[in-house]
Amino acid sequence: MFDTVVRKYNAWVNYRRTVDELSRLSTRELNDLGIGRSDIPFIARRASR
Repeated sequence: MFDTVVRKYNAWVNYRRTVDELSRLSTRELNDLGIGRSDIPFIARRASR
């Protein structure tokens, strides 16, 4: 059970870090990467797996 809590916490930390880093990029930089602002949560969820 403790292992599950740690895994979920680490996934959440990774999700937040990804959202924070992508949110710091300008719209132009995101467009260059082919990412829209509305795609950030989806991409972060995939990255946190």
